[in-house]
Amino acid sequence: MIGVEPTQRRSGGNGSSRRTADHGSVEERMSQHVMEVTHRSVSTPGGRIALAEQGTGPLVLLIHGFPESWYSWRHQLPVLAAAGYRAVAIDVRGYGRSSKPSSADAYRMLDLVEDNAAVVHALGAEPAVVIGHDWGAAIAANSALLRPELFRAVALLSVPYTPRGGPRPSDVFTRLGGDEEFYVSYFQQPGRAEAEIEPDVRGWLAGFYAALSADTMPGPGAPDPHFVGRAGTLRDRFPSGRLPGWLSERDLDVYAGEFERTGFTGALNRYRNMDRDWEDLAAYDGAPLTQPSLFIGGSLDASTTWLADAIKAYPVTLPNLVSSHLLDGCGHWIQQERPAEVNRILTDWLAALPV
Repeated sequence: MIGVEPTQRRSGGNGSSRRTADHGSVEERMSQHVMEVTHRSVSTPGGRIALAEQGTGPLVLLIHGFPESWYSWRHQLPVLAAAGYRAVAIDVRGYGRSSKPSSADAYRMLDLVEDNAAVVHALGAEPAVVIGHDWGAAIAANSALLRPELFRAVALLSVPYTPRGGPRPSDVFTRLGGDEEFYVSYFQQPGRAEAEIEPDVRGWLAGFYAALSADTMPGPGAPDPHFVGRAGTLRDRFPSGRLPGWLSERDLDVYAGEFERTGFTGALNRYRNMDRDWEDLAAYDGAPLTQPSLFIGGSLDASTTWLADAIKAYPVTLPNLVSSHLLDGCGHWIQQERPAEVNRILTDWLAALPV
């Protein structure tokens, strides 16, 4: 809620059901109303965006990260629908059933923001709340920044808001790698990461998900899976042997099936536009997000811990932050690792937003 003092909350349990005086708990409403997820696509300036939709009410747009799809919000769709919202999870441009332009520069942030705007217009549901995880958090933040008339509130999962600024991103990532190569730099050359990933999509995804999950990530002192050794690959540092607790064999089949069909170039092209984004957004250097906002991070997620200074800057960069939560013992895949807790935080925040 606008004007509420931001708080940093460290949460360890799954939390209890959210209850309202009028409707009872979310779980009770879900048992009373069986709602199916429907799939369709809408036209955008860049082609089409595929979406999964559940529920009726104010629009909540869900934006996934890398390497995922709408399916990463499978635990949130029914809960948000039961809480009285129209929950819509998209496949970002380059993923799943959405369009995959051939040109790498068609994946710049400005284009992805316009995709989100087109979805909101097509659904006739403006203004909307936008929620993003990983790259989806950056896309959600920029959607709120560039199209404030369409996005009335924004929630960011895993990746804190960092306004445009500083040196060119590629220069930063090169220095960060030192004697090794940072994964973002590794992704830059077209075809290079694809050659590692695409011969065994399912195995690569299993390792990548495990490397960033709380229960399977490499232990202290192990080589960092965010970096590539000389003449090596990312996969060299992935753990093996078991899937994270949040990822079933069926879940992995869903993700692998999509990327085996589409390839990885569309998803990787997001990384290949970071310098273009830096140029495109120069007019927004240091700009705050002024809508009511929310942040949820994992205490074991490098995306959160590396950007601790960005979280400290929230009084300036997110002046209407309602609350900030750090989930103890949680890795990167927050809404899948800790769905009950994330659902409680999201529904409480949504219920408190001004109409």
